[in-house]
Amino acid sequence: MEKPLASRMRPGNINEVVGQQHLLAEGKIINRMIKAGRISPMILYGPPGTGKTSIARAISGTTGFPFYAINAVDSGKKDMETVVKKARQQGRSMLFVDEIHRFNKAQQDYLLPYIESGLIILIGATTENPYHDVNPTIRSRCQIYELKSLSAEEIKKGLNRALTDKTNGLGLYDVNIAEDVFDFISFAAGGDMRSSLNALELAVLSAVPEAGKISVDMQAAEECMYKKAVGFDKNGDNYYDMLSAFHKSIRGSDVHAAIHYLGQILEGGDLTPVLRRLMVIAYEDIGLANPGVGSRVVSACQAAERLGLPEARTPLAVAVIELCLSPKSNSAYEALNKVIEDIRSGATGEVPMHLKDSHYKGAARLGRGNDYKYPHDYTNNWVNQQYLPDRIKDRKYYEPQNNGREKVFAEIFFNLEQKKKNSREV
Repeated sequence: MEKPLASRMRPGNINEVVGQQHLLAEGKIINRMIKAGRISPMILYGPPGTGKTSIARAISGTTGFPFYAINAVDSGKKDMETVVKKARQQGRSMLFVDEIHRFNKAQQDYLLPYIESGLIILIGATTENPYHDVNPTIRSRCQIYELKSLSAEEIKKGLNRALTDKTNGLGLYDVNIAEDVFDFISFAAGGDMRSSLNALELAVLSAVPEAGKISVDMQAAEECMYKKAVGFDKNGDNYYDMLSAFHKSIRGSDVHAAIHYLGQILEGGDLTPVLRRLMVIAYEDIGLANPGVGSRVVSACQAAERLGLPEARTPLAVAVIELCLSPKSNSAYEALNKVIEDIRSGATGEVPMHLKDSHYKGAARLGRGNDYKYPHDYTNNWVNQQYLPDRIKDRKYYEPQNNGREKVFAEIFFNLEQKKKNSREV
């Protein structure tokens, strides 16, 4: 049975790898290692279809080291023993472990001595963040290199090579693809070379030749293009990256980016992370600059929950746009952060005696609440008295910002601060 086009087109050496020039270009780290003949254990981390397996095979093809490949999910200790046995016979060998984040303790314990002795050059591959998901024992012995999603131009380069390669590619077919169709396949792959090659192969092989020619039109390309999941796996690194970009786009008042990430997340079919994040943003990033926005965001989130997808998209889009365009203030958020920092460092103290609870028999004899001044008994319902513990009585936490509605609060705040100062000076 013939291998898929994506498998047949794997590069034989490092110069045939498409993309990842930050690692493979002249003078870059992997290129330097190959030229020096000193390949260190490494973990290649990045999205699907970005060339992790291809780079590992290309390193082997360029350096001449024997190459073995296993998958951590379905390989056991016996597979490791077989690789080590062959390495002892053939000399230093390269072991590629796909989904290395799934390595179990028995697998890694067996391999570690051979990695440390240099008999086995381990190259692991994972789509998960290795700092989160790869066992520290393995991670500490490997260099970690992050691979990037391929650009449409880089994918186009790989597709062109496949169309002209008569040995492993589709070069024996007389294929006609319009430029816009070719662009679509390159762009719609979302940076995944494998899915674009799979789509191209399916489009070519499923077409009915006319006078010996194969034409691939837009309809055929759309039907064959592998639909990448635009949402995210809640257990994957992309989950945190997408939510982070969504939050930061709103904080940065970029409506276009925020709506884009909202769409990506919702296409994953999960409302909960969006609802939670929007309510956090309303109070963390908008805060006192537009205090009424919190209740409107909560209403939008409640409407979205009742409606469900796809109708939930509209109230959420409204909320996102308002949050983007609202004045921003994180003063309340920062004030509480300062408090928490003081508490955790021990910078607090005992509640002043005049503020302690006095609603029980014997409280007065203990001095609880005796000198408390009731603000409503004074002009403008305010009287100067100490509220913070003695140890931190002059600590300042809140620093008002001059945005939106907070301008009003800032004016009141500074007036009160001045009254405190004047009272102390009298």
